[in-house]
Amino acid sequence: MAGDQSYDVIVIGTGAGGGTLAHRLAPSGKRVLILERGDYLPRERDNWESTAVFVQGKYRAKEFWYDKHGNSFPPEVNYYVGGNTKFYGAALFRLRPEDFGELRHHDGISPAWPIRYEDLEPYYTQGEHLYKVHGRHGEDPTEGPASGDYPHPPVAHEPRIQQLSDDLERQGLHPFHLPIGVDLTQDESGGAARGSACIRCDRVDGFPCLLGAKSDAQVICVDPALEHPNVTMVTNADVRRLDTDASGRTVTGVVAELADGSTQVFRADVVVVACGAVNSAVLLLRSANDRHPGGLANSSGVVGRHYMRHNNLALMAVSKEPNPTRFQKTLALHDWYLGADDWDYPLGGIQMLGKSDADQIHGEAPRWAGKVAPDMPFEVIAHHAVDFWLCGEDLPLPENRVTLDGDGGIHLALDEKNNTAGLKRLRHKLQGMLGRLGMHEHHLLSHSIYLHKGMPIGATAHQAGTVRFGTDPAASALDVDCKAHDLDNLYVVDTSFFPSIGAVNPSLTAIANALRVADHIAERLR
Repeated sequence: MAGDQSYDVIVIGTGAGGGTLAHRLAPSGKRVLILERGDYLPRERDNWESTAVFVQGKYRAKEFWYDKHGNSFPPEVNYYVGGNTKFYGAALFRLRPEDFGELRHHDGISPAWPIRYEDLEPYYTQGEHLYKVHGRHGEDPTEGPASGDYPHPPVAHEPRIQQLSDDLERQGLHPFHLPIGVDLTQDESGGAARGSACIRCDRVDGFPCLLGAKSDAQVICVDPALEHPNVTMVTNADVRRLDTDASGRTVTGVVAELADGSTQVFRADVVVVACGAVNSAVLLLRSANDRHPGGLANSSGVVGRHYMRHNNLALMAVSKEPNPTRFQKTLALHDWYLGADDWDYPLGGIQMLGKSDADQIHGEAPRWAGKVAPDMPFEVIAHHAVDFWLCGEDLPLPENRVTLDGDGGIHLALDEKNNTAGLKRLRHKLQGMLGRLGMHEHHLLSHSIYLHKGMPIGATAHQAGTVRFGTDPAASALDVDCKAHDLDNLYVVDTSFFPSIGAVNPSLTAIANALRVADHIAERLR
């Protein structure tokens, strides 16, 4: 075993939580070590090839987890600097104020958070500026108050999506510009990009950005943090366990397997876990010892429990007119987020997806047999495709959980039918409007291409909730500062801390919370 190394802070993981926290601490002068399980994602032509990214799953981790029946499945996880933000769609929403309180759903209760929207709001604004979000506050009637404007104006709709927005408004609805993190310089008319790294393209949703213009955690946070001499990163460092002192109150060693097969122990005054909701829970469970027989931070028994991922539908409508849009991910609709005239419970939100292309549609052809005119080539279908993403809230059931078997295999138990009634109603709302939105009325096709063609349980892009925070140590693993109740120097800052998940993409909430916790840690280190 190589010699020990000591730091002020060790951050395990480089995604929206870990990367952002490291960036916040970088100017402090404190010695910060970042440990990343993967390496830098190679910049290559396949970054933008649908067949490579979606059909072949070239960049997805080559591992399998197991469902509650023992069946293996490939999870939608990526181990690279920047974490899953390398592949996210950069849709950076705030949770609604109501999401921080208790919400009654059709199948149960979405619990309240131990902090309020107002507590996180300043950090939401800071996160929007850090991640270069384009948007316009005030358009979405469900959003909470904002202390500052977005740093950039919204990305203008291309003609077919502007038509869709106008048609939705004519239905009495309130479409708004989707908040999205891209490095985009627009001309005065809001037209095509000029003089910047980013061009308007259809390679945002689910693709790594070949130009480095998507606001992922590597580009925005990790690379700038490493410009500080006090910040170091070790890639290909697979953290296997956390060791504690004899009292069990302090993490004394972070044990990692390195690329050359050696094992290294790193030490720090503060250890921050941000491996993703499943892998963070796995690390804590795998670190069980005499003082923590159920795993670290797990005296409450909640570590690994309350797993959530959104109830999602990826849907493709077929426009009567061609849809030559390249940058389609610019519009969202939340009119039924909290309920509807004919439904007392939340339904969720609708947003645009990245534009389908012929390769993606071809990959779905067996599932769509007979649903589209057989004499219509895939290229023609793609030219008329309009792609939607429907997002409903999952509920944090205690039996939805992460466990380990005797061989260290990861098991994920999930009730995939929990709280899906609202999402079905949301689909019917959209389906019922197709004719008035210039679409073929019966051509609303479900597809899994954006889920990397995995089983529904494998769609882990929005994983959350396995190391929840709260004020009661008997019902939560972390306190309100995301420090473990049971340990004095262990924090968790990925989406594991979520008590509920809302019905919007979780990345900005993870970013805002990481900024909040980083400020707490910086004050502690003073």
